[in-house]
Amino acid sequence: MQPGLTRGDLRILDLVQEHGDLSAAEVAERLGMSPSTCWRRLGRLTELGVIKRRVTLLDREKAGLSVMVFSHVKLAGHGRDALLKFEQAVRAHPEILECYTLMGETDFLLRIVCRDIKAYEAFFLDHLSRFPGVQSVNSSIALAVIKETTALPLHLP
Repeated sequence: MQPGLTRGDLRILDLVQEHGDLSAAEVAERLGMSPSTCWRRLGRLTELGVIKRRVTLLDREKAGLSVMVFSHVKLAGHGRDALLKFEQAVRAHPEILECYTLMGETDFLLRIVCRDIKAYEAFFLDHLSRFPGVQSVNSSIALAVIKETTALPLHLP
């Protein structure tokens, strides 16, 4: 069990990560606890930052974003300023859904979505390849999604 989290907390987290639209009263009813206890626990989990926010997940293809690209980016320099400028550029572009700092041959992994291949080409030429400090970009287009989830494996006993 995670430090500071009770079994009840884990049950709440397991439910709300799959059904984020449930009210505290609905969560309490499904888990057999009092609404006030559930409301307090949800508030505590939010204050602790365990629950970052509740969102609606969209079907990216139905929203017109049929291309998903994973780009490995290598920077020319690794000073604090170079990293900060690159990170600021990443945050300014909503096409970039995720950005991870990596150890190894490349410095960053980006997950990018676009309408189509032409849109990605334009994004690459007009923006990504011009981000501060970019030395090289190696991109792969995802052909199919085999597994896609936001649910963390809480391993309830």
